[in-house]
Amino acid sequence: MKILITGASSGIGKEIARKAASRYDEMVIAGRNSERLEELRSELTEKYGIKVSVFAADLSIQENCIRLFEENKDVHLLVNNAGFGDVGAFDKTSLNKDTQMIQTNIIAMHTLMKLYLGEMKKRGSGHILNTASMAGFFPGPLMSTYYATKAYVVSISEAVREELRREGSEVTVSILCPGPVSTGFGKAANVDFHFEGFSRTPQKIASYALKKLPSFYIIPGIEIKAARFLSHILPASFSAKVIYNIQNNKN
Repeated sequence: MKILITGASSGIGKEIARKAASRYDEMVIAGRNSERLEELRSELTEKYGIKVSVFAADLSIQENCIRLFEENKDVHLLVNNAGFGDVGAFDKTSLNKDTQMIQTNIIAMHTLMKLYLGEMKKRGSGHILNTASMAGFFPGPLMSTYYATKAYVVSISEAVREELRREGSEVTVSILCPGPVSTGFGKAANVDFHFEGFSRTPQKIASYALKKLPSFYIIPGIEIKAARFLSHILPASFSAKVIYNIQNNKN
């Protein structure tokens, strides 16, 4: 079986690759940093004897997503993990960065999910794991674009899950919804997380995600499960005030 992981050069994607290497015959790791991907390929090949292919490209460019699919159609598990964030008031953040974030967090995820879902349904098997976030359950002042992109991941995944259920399909979809994680995400987002005792390591998140497949909601930590519950009962205006205060204290 083959697994494809996007955003595999660091963080959760890299750790999922490490944790999954003993479970699969073949792996494709995709991301923008070719040097890091090659280092990971060497590590996994040497340690597990697994065949690892590197796809170094910017997935915010849709043509690269299509090429990735065309070169690797026989994937059993797609880990749609590529993404990044940014912090700041909506009118103060970079339009170019916002646009690239939307193209990476939404368009790339959507494109790969759509292409691989069709291929998996033809075969009658397969699984897609989309990396969302607890951010996908709330409005996100001071990180509005990032929260909105993750809300998209949650919403479309929930909708496709129901379509597959109605069809009686053997293909399944899951969403991974971690809270703050100790990765390079904060640096890319220009934010310093202060969640000691609340954040989790990417190693723990990766282990939990693979353990819980093929459950739909994969939510590491009782506090994140509680946050999701509260998102259903608290008014959006109240949630936005709380999130604003949290975001404002990160800098």
